[in-house]
Order: sequence, then structure tokens, then C-alpha cells
Amino acid sequence: MGRNLQHRLRPVDLAREHGLSTQAVRNYEDAGILPSAERTPHGYRTYTELHAQALRAFLALVRGHGHPTATAVMQAVNRGAVEDALRLIDESHAQLLEDRRTLEAVEAALSDLHPVPDERGDTFVGPLARRLGIRPATLRTWERAELVQPRRDPQTGYRVYSAADVRDALLVHQLRRGGYLLEQIAPVLAQVRSAGGVAPLGAMLGDWRARHSARSRAMLAGAAALEAYLISPGFQQRL
Repeated sequence: MGRNLQHRLRPVDLAREHGLSTQAVRNYEDAGILPSAERTPHGYRTYTELHAQALRAFLALVRGHGHPTATAVMQAVNRGAVEDALRLIDESHAQLLEDRRTLEAVEAALSDLHPVPDERGDTFVGPLARRLGIRPATLRTWERAELVQPRRDPQTGYRVYSAADVRDALLVHQLRRGGYLLEQIAPVLAQVRSAGGVAPLGAMLGDWRARHSARSRAMLAGAAALEAYLISPGFQQRL
């Protein structure tokens, strides 16, 4: 009995390891990120090393995959749907690969940058939003910020995006994914449109590449932490 009590942990024990509040630990349990804790006769939560490993896995996954995906992964794992969790991780890796390919495409385009001539556009807000995986309202926000400048069809009033507009939207989308603010993106696009002074964008591309590399390594660390949780005796006993 005494040995078992030694392995019991309080919310504060889990919180201190990561500089969290005890309320955050409780919230993670309530959200399904941590497995359910036992309660003392007085209603206090008691955790074990299994919960500590789950918290380590979640925080490691956050650094590589972001909070929403890390949350969904841990929720799936804790309800026994490990295959669903692995699929989510695979999708996150696929997104990073797509980001890398987009970066390479932007770099290739900039290597021989020249002004894009005016041409008839036949891309509308709905199809472009679906291509980027964003809401049409986001494109309209970018337009108000003068980052994307579609023309209006004189008969229907619909926004029409030319090849140059689509290029701008792709660049804005990639920059936003990289964490850049709209006001930081505006001068970059101005340089692209004028086909001169691309040094700021070149430096930004280098920053993207460094972020991709950091995220890849964070994903490796997250995978290791999650695997440690999955193979732990406590988790195996729950299967």
C-alpha cells in the first residue's frame, strides 16, 4: 500500500515539471488530453506516472504539430483509437511536406522573377479559397489589407483573380502559415509586384526553411514522447 502511494502524484507535481498551473493540468484531463484520474474519498485528483507521460507527450506534440492536432491525437489515444491518432500525425507530416514544396516553388519562382503581365482572370473567390483551404472571408480580409487586389467583373460584380492575384494569394497564405502579420507581408508583396528589391523576401525564405527544419525536429521529439507513452506499462494495462 505504501509503495503504491509513492507513485501517486498531485496536480501540482505534474504542473511544476513544465511550469504550468494546476488548473491547466485539470483542464487537460477534462479535455481528454490526459487519462481520467482517480479521486480520493475527499474528491481530490490523484495522478500517476502514466499521467505524467501523457502530459510530456502532449506538450512535445504541441511543439511540432500545434495545439489542435496535439489535442486531437491525445484524445484519440486515450479513448483507444490509436490508429486515428497516427493518421492525424501522418496528415500533419504531409502538411509540412506540402509547406516545404510550396517554399521550394516560391524560391524557384523568385530566382527568375519578372513582372506578371495583366491577363484575363477566370478564378473566383470560392474556388481560390478552396484551393488554399481557407474561408472566402479570409481572402476578403487580405483584399482590405491590399495584399490581394482582384478586379470586379463589370456585369456580375464578382471578384475575379488573375494569375498575378493567385500568385499573391499563395504567397500571403504561405507567409501567414509562417506566422507573419499582414503588415509584415504588405511590403514583401510590393517588392514582388515591382519585381525588384527581393532581398527582404530572400531573407524571409531562409527563415521559413529554418522554421520547417525546427518543426521537423520537434515532430521527431513528439513522436518519441508519444511512443514512450504508448509502450508504458500503465497505458498497456488500459488496452
